[in-house]
Amino acid sequence: MDIQHIESFWPFFQRFAIDVVVAVLILALGWTISRWLGNVVQRLSARSDRIDPTIIPMFRTVVVWSIRIFTVIAVLSQFGVQTASLIAVLGAAGLAIGLALQGTLQNIAAGIMLLGLRPLRAGESVTVAGGVSGTVDEVGLFLTRIVQADGVQVTIPNSTVWNGNIINLSRNHNRRMDILAFIRYGEDVNRAIEVLLKLLDEQPVALKMPEPSVFVSDRKDGTITLTLRVWSSAGDFTNLQNDLNRQVQMRLEQEGFQSPMPVRVAVDTGKHP
Repeated sequence: MDIQHIESFWPFFQRFAIDVVVAVLILALGWTISRWLGNVVQRLSARSDRIDPTIIPMFRTVVVWSIRIFTVIAVLSQFGVQTASLIAVLGAAGLAIGLALQGTLQNIAAGIMLLGLRPLRAGESVTVAGGVSGTVDEVGLFLTRIVQADGVQVTIPNSTVWNGNIINLSRNHNRRMDILAFIRYGEDVNRAIEVLLKLLDEQPVALKMPEPSVFVSDRKDGTITLTLRVWSSAGDFTNLQNDLNRQVQMRLEQEGFQSPMPVRVAVDTGKHP
């Protein structure tokens, strides 16, 4: 009796075994093709000058998971699942999940806006919400990765980046810096300005246009404050800033100018010997 039952179910077992094998093959083939095609898209996109590097990771993700979703649907249809009903169920489930994951959807929407309007791109130096500064590594579907100057990687939700101020330090080719110098009251201001202008003229990476300038910006506490205003390319900005900060007071002292001394004001406490 048991053998007869087994024999009656044997055709079903055969069909099921064949369906399982075919489903596994479809799944393995779909996953392999999705990974291969994703890598191809990434390589071809990286070679093109017209495609922003920031959008490449998201483009690859969309291609990979689009193929994998169709693969899963093909596997389910192999077992006789009605894909139309499945799509309807997935739509309802997607609506429920979307309501539960509003924050995640905000990150996706913000990621699309960041990639569309491109206020920051991979490789650019930026300061974003929360005061995080560094080089943009990747803008993904949910998160933005920034590598700080100390090598630490910071991952920020896209919605946080999009809803805050984005300061792009390298988008423009040239940047201006203001360097402060200090001399005492009574010193020859005009000669100090000439000395500092000569210092600026000696800097090979300082731009000649707009023309560098030096002017008096403040007077208080026995100190005259001079401001050196100069432009440089974005790539040379940090080095030039460091060089001038190191050389300005040194050059003034070499030319005979004395550094200001702090002014101390005596306070009468009312106590007398």
